[in-house]
Amino acid sequence: MATLNDDYLQYPERSYGMDHDRYEWSMLQDRKAVQWPDGKKVALWVNVGLQFFPLNQKGIPFKVPGGMTKPYPDLRHYSLRDYGNRVGIYRFLKAFDTYNITPTFAMNTRLAERIPYLVNTIKERGDEIMCHGWDMDKLHYGGQDVSEEKELIKKSLETLRKLTGQDITGWISPAKNESENTPDLLSENGINYFCDWVNDDMPYDFKTKNGALTAMPLPTELDDYFIINNNLHSSEDWADQIEDAFEFLLKESNTGGGRILALNIHPWVLGQPHRIQYLERVLEKLGGHPDVWSTSATSIVNVWKSQK
Repeated sequence: MATLNDDYLQYPERSYGMDHDRYEWSMLQDRKAVQWPDGKKVALWVNVGLQFFPLNQKGIPFKVPGGMTKPYPDLRHYSLRDYGNRVGIYRFLKAFDTYNITPTFAMNTRLAERIPYLVNTIKERGDEIMCHGWDMDKLHYGGQDVSEEKELIKKSLETLRKLTGQDITGWISPAKNESENTPDLLSENGINYFCDWVNDDMPYDFKTKNGALTAMPLPTELDDYFIINNNLHSSEDWADQIEDAFEFLLKESNTGGGRILALNIHPWVLGQPHRIQYLERVLEKLGGHPDVWSTSATSIVNVWKSQK
């Protein structure tokens, strides 16, 4: 059997724990405990994906999850996604208000252009908006021309800031997909935190060529689309898994300090009449719990930063 050369494991940035210099390696249990306001133990971050899936998607370099799957024109799936932004979202807003939940909205800039009444509704509520890229077919990916991606990020952020009147400081890439340049371009364009990396339970400092970002993990494992449409679990299973995650994080907070329960939800998935009851069930439990701090993504980032 052939043996490896001595230099096989010698490569740039090789170090204990990992092989890059984007962030410092550490174990969650060894970090300083975070204390949330008013003695709360679990910060609840409800992240609502407001998305536009083009009917004539290009699928470069891959078809985005949740996108069109049938031959053009795939009106069956296109209109279902549109249903979420026309009907399902209002069921969400009613549930948020009923159970005292503070949501954050991750919005495609193209959607904000297409549906100004939805932007105005969120603005009137005073909720935070983060940028979810241009649309769900404009992916960021390895090998993408850096000038092309730079222009795409700049256009997405500048347009969304203009349409919302907010100083957009958060970002989640379509499909959570990045190129090797994405974090550097985000920090260059005024982004403070991004949600593409899911390798932790708590925020952490992320290095870029243009200064530090905060990585805010938004777990795929608790995403409604992932659980219901990808894993083919029932809506009730989704609710059970969220409640299980909460109970575990609450218990862990007793020894490890404040924890974050981050839910990524979509109005075209959970906003359906046969599913909304399960979202309401979860929000009722979490919104009324004395140890839960329901707040925006930026508020969580700011408190975490103040205690580093």
